[in-house]
Amino acid sequence: MTKDVIKRVGRAAVGSLALWVAGCAIEQTGALVAPVNPLPAATPRVVGRDGAGSEREHARLVAAFGGEYRAREAQALLSEVTSKLVASTERPDEAYQVTILDSPTVNAFALPSGRLYVTRGLLALANDTSELAGVLAHEIAHVTLRHASARSELALQSALVSRVVADVLNDPAAGAMILDQSRFKIAGFSRAQELEADQIGVRTLARAGYDPYGAARFLSSLGRSSALAAQNAGSGSKSVDVLSSHPSTPERIALAVQAARRIAAPGLGRGDRERYLGALGGLAYGDNPSEGIIRGTRFIHPRLGIAFDAPEGFVLENTAQAVLGATPDGNRRILFDAIEAKEGQSLAALLQSSWNDAVSTGIVEDLTVNGLPAAVAVSQGKDWSFRMAAIRVGSTTYRLVLAGRAHDANLDRLFRASLQSVRQITGEEAQAVRPLRIQLATASANETAESLAARMVVPNRPLERFLVLNGLERNAPLKPGEPYKIVVE
Repeated sequence: MTKDVIKRVGRAAVGSLALWVAGCAIEQTGALVAPVNPLPAATPRVVGRDGAGSEREHARLVAAFGGEYRAREAQALLSEVTSKLVASTERPDEAYQVTILDSPTVNAFALPSGRLYVTRGLLALANDTSELAGVLAHEIAHVTLRHASARSELALQSALVSRVVADVLNDPAAGAMILDQSRFKIAGFSRAQELEADQIGVRTLARAGYDPYGAARFLSSLGRSSALAAQNAGSGSKSVDVLSSHPSTPERIALAVQAARRIAAPGLGRGDRERYLGALGGLAYGDNPSEGIIRGTRFIHPRLGIAFDAPEGFVLENTAQAVLGATPDGNRRILFDAIEAKEGQSLAALLQSSWNDAVSTGIVEDLTVNGLPAAVAVSQGKDWSFRMAAIRVGSTTYRLVLAGRAHDANLDRLFRASLQSVRQITGEEAQAVRPLRIQLATASANETAESLAARMVVPNRPLERFLVLNGLERNAPLKPGEPYKIVVE
């Protein structure tokens, strides 16, 4: 939840709340989004085609995705892999510049200027150099396939990029929701184009000397990551189809494997697993602490100086617009955000004005929570019952909402306990917050996935997350002496 969004959320949060109750807004589905009009590129001379305009476009897009992430070894590896891939295409004279975005989502795309982008979330999910190369080869394949596009189309799609990014930056309350649900889809390529880019990408991968099966392995990890996110969102929520312009992941995997089999038998290409993992050491994982972090059922925002605890059993997600969460069965949901108050407006009046449904009259209560002025209200919908509170911290007013299926007998008790956890944190607590990071752990002779997963500092499902991060199937034995990714503080 960002400070800029807090200033502007206001009634826009009501729209997100409707999606939240419907089970959409809490999903963070990792997705490899279709590239943004991938066209001929140029590295250091990347401004050559569109001049200063493309540089402005680049800066705005980077800002929309959390800024640029600095990782010297990973950046060097990305540049090396990209150069090898381009040299193996039909247009080896083209050059590209790759930027790592400081975003935990799994994403990769390209701009018309030729800039390529990958998120640190994507780097964390890949398990060897050939998997990363498979992603980049797919993007470069789009570039080659779209080389003959007319300049009018270039201008049209470039304008589309600018408009989407402007929407994100000029209306954070709405735009952040798009980004956080991985719906930031600037160019929708057809199913046929995606499959063709996959096929050409696999061939390019092999010609560059990488394992052609790397593309299929990454797609498999991508599908498993999306499934894990859906599980965390609760079984009652609907899956967001962020790959609506792509064929289904199983279909893509099957066709990518077929393309690789036409080239070589498994195990003949270069994977460079140890080198790749070595470049990931210390990579930030998950939320950036400057925008608030989640530790289990606790949310802490060092910059805003606020914290609260959700009831036990909730899975939380920090979006730029709000903290959202749900129980695994989807029958209870929680929201924590900031709402804009008019000068002199009481907290009780603010609650009623920020809520679409009727607030039950006679059930609005003024109270104090950890020294902070607050108001509590009740709202009853057809299928859901809501408990809500407004808490004033300095010049900012926060809102806590707990929703349960109608006739949830424990809803009020759980809400009161969570409300009592809302507090200001000390400077020492804020300074103590550190980002989670990827660390390599070498498996011993008796090491198991369960024992390494037990060392993971993640909000939920540590074993499942360990398996997905390392591309392992359940019950697969670990190889003694091999490094594996774990998440630590």
